[in-house]
Amino acid sequence: MMEPQDILSQLSFAAENPRKMLEAQLAQGKKVVGCFPSYTPEELVDAAGMVPFGVWGAQMEPYLAKKYLPVFACPILQSSLEMGLSGKLKDLSAVIIPTLCDTFRCITQDWLAGVPDIPMIPVSYPQNRTDAGIQFLRYEFETVKNKLEAICGHSITEEALENSIRVYNEHTAVMREFTAIANEHLDIIDPVARHHVMKSAWFMSKAEHTRLMRELISSLKATQPHHFKGRRVLLSGIAAEPDSLLQILTDNNVAVVGDDLAQESRQYTAPIPEGQGDPLLRLAGKWRGQLCSLAHDEGKGRVDMLVDMANVTSADGMIFCQMKFCDPEEYDYPLISRALKEIGVPTLCLEVDQQPGSTEQIRTRLQTFAEMLG
Repeated sequence: MMEPQDILSQLSFAAENPRKMLEAQLAQGKKVVGCFPSYTPEELVDAAGMVPFGVWGAQMEPYLAKKYLPVFACPILQSSLEMGLSGKLKDLSAVIIPTLCDTFRCITQDWLAGVPDIPMIPVSYPQNRTDAGIQFLRYEFETVKNKLEAICGHSITEEALENSIRVYNEHTAVMREFTAIANEHLDIIDPVARHHVMKSAWFMSKAEHTRLMRELISSLKATQPHHFKGRRVLLSGIAAEPDSLLQILTDNNVAVVGDDLAQESRQYTAPIPEGQGDPLLRLAGKWRGQLCSLAHDEGKGRVDMLVDMANVTSADGMIFCQMKFCDPEEYDYPLISRALKEIGVPTLCLEVDQQPGSTEQIRTRLQTFAEMLG
């Protein structure tokens, strides 16, 4: 059996070197499709025999993207567009962009104008998540399927899609299991390592990532549990990057014991419904149960979910990673903060960016928060 650190090293390499992971897939003769945040139907790409590849921006200063987007646009989408404009994504066979907010809607048109050599497939997610909305999304996915078939050169069969749904549900289950077992080994799964485990899934096939995760879980179970004496926090928001932000937590003896990050565990809150029948309709049905600031939810189930998570994990506090200029997330924070404070869990809201050096100004705030937690 491999040691946990050996498996973590492989996952960290994938998380830190997406370009090398892309080149490895291309070297095998595979077609790769870029998947923008947050809920692109990767299963359709996988069923087509192509490789889904996460496009979550990068730590960079956007220059070319400024011709298309205002300075107050989402940093992730600014840097993602910058990568497309600068040729860093030129080897992709296509990109899929969900129109989940106003900036996403702009990006679809900016991509058509600025990156015409990489086909762009938009997908509209309905805010009405009743049966009618799910049926609408099913037809959206059918359009995506047709466009992917034109790119891969063959039909996506129901059997292939059913297999991909099974693979993705298995991956969801194993990632949920990891988040539970990780809290028994917070000496090994520090905030940076935990992030790399989650992020690496965007740059590997889900079948391969599931295999490594099962090995990691088995290895952790064979290791003596660790009694962590530091502070335990939850993370919420879009993404907790760069790594230097998480390293500040490690340096201050703070562990991450749960998250609601769009880039991480939020992907695994709603598995694809099991059963038989139209696989496209079942794939669309996942949207019904998604808890997210980008999905209309009058009851704000996300708030209750975070309260439950805080209780289950015995969290001492919660850090809200407010992506700069992300209005939907900003609207949710007051509700989340109030609910957590009512159960005695203090919160800290940090504005995060994707420009280099952006974490230095928040170091003092994180250190102060860690001290306040005791």
